[in-house]
Amino acid sequence: MIVRESYMKQILDFLDKPVIKVITGMRRSGKSVLLELTKEEVRKRGVKESQIFSANFESLQFEDLKDYKALYGAIIAAAKAANGKLYLFIDEIQEVESWEKVINSVRIDCDCDIYITGSNARLLSGELATLLSGRYIEIPVYPLSFREYLEFAKSNEDEEGLSREQHFSNFLRYGGLPGIHEMKWEDEALMKYLTDIFNSVLLKDVVKRNKIRDIDLLERIVQYLMDNIGNTFSAKTISDFLKNQGRKLSTETVYTYIKALQSAFLIHKVPRFDIKGKRLLETQEKYFVSDLGLRHATIGYRDNDIDALLENVVFLELLRRGWSVHIGKQGSSEVDFVANKTDERLYVQVCYVLTQDNTDREFEPLQAIDDNYEKIVLSTDSLISFNRNGIKQRNIIDFLLESNG
Repeated sequence: MIVRESYMKQILDFLDKPVIKVITGMRRSGKSVLLELTKEEVRKRGVKESQIFSANFESLQFEDLKDYKALYGAIIAAAKAANGKLYLFIDEIQEVESWEKVINSVRIDCDCDIYITGSNARLLSGELATLLSGRYIEIPVYPLSFREYLEFAKSNEDEEGLSREQHFSNFLRYGGLPGIHEMKWEDEALMKYLTDIFNSVLLKDVVKRNKIRDIDLLERIVQYLMDNIGNTFSAKTISDFLKNQGRKLSTETVYTYIKALQSAFLIHKVPRFDIKGKRLLETQEKYFVSDLGLRHATIGYRDNDIDALLENVVFLELLRRGWSVHIGKQGSSEVDFVANKTDERLYVQVCYVLTQDNTDREFEPLQAIDDNYEKIVLSTDSLISFNRNGIKQRNIIDFLLESNG
């Protein structure tokens, strides 16, 4: 298994610490592998097999433990037999009804170190957050960054000998789910794999979990969102669009479906921020997808979407680096991303290539911002690199391959 070092560092920093480690993210993004790698690490440190309790609720092997009382009983029995601290590893814990009660009780009743994963963003929004306030840390896991993508590509002989630009082109087309590098590197095979994952996430984590009955409507909303990544719009925009297709629905229904997609980590909502007024705006947000490969398996790949694809890649990279991200409103202009982290801020513009026609348009919104935070323009240009009034133009691949954001 290839070690995703940035995530493992986050997890191991809290090894044996009295907080619950909650690893969240979309299915097939690599959470289970991180759990296995953590398990290997505790074994290396001398922990005996009798001290490890492990369950993966995607497997029928643990079907009987989906009753929370049965799961609690099994863990307590394992703790008594452990003869030392129990290390608890539970994968896809949201499949257990009332799992929060189990984890809270076990934390109190046993000497244990707890690691759980979940594929639902609401995992920490309910009872657990109330019961365990200050007693857990969340480690969000995303599909592969481009740096990680290149590491995984080394394991597939079909991907050998490609330039970094060719790899980047494939990254834009097929996304960053780790499993694609185990496939035969052919478009048909890769798209079938991605389509199957998308259907699985949609069925298990959206339709089933949210008891959605109108699947046709859900699929139309998904297609609209996928087709409009990087565009500002509102629920009313979607509602009006669907009315033109003969489907009448309220904006509240649209938001309900969108929230279900967000909860499954399929999409991310990015609100707008008024830079001059220093306030969040409640309308005209943007949405980006968690994985471009799933987008293209759903609506196909189009070369003329390149600007939106690059924005999507940069948005996800900023999230991976720990930034909170907004769309910037600067007067009548837009700044692609306003990223904040503690007392830091970064302004980012993204475009495919800089030309005589668009250079002013990309730089002027940044030049109008009256503060001293870093401002950059990212593009695929590799033969130019310049600084305009303190604003740096940078190659997007160089930016993505930085070791530390």
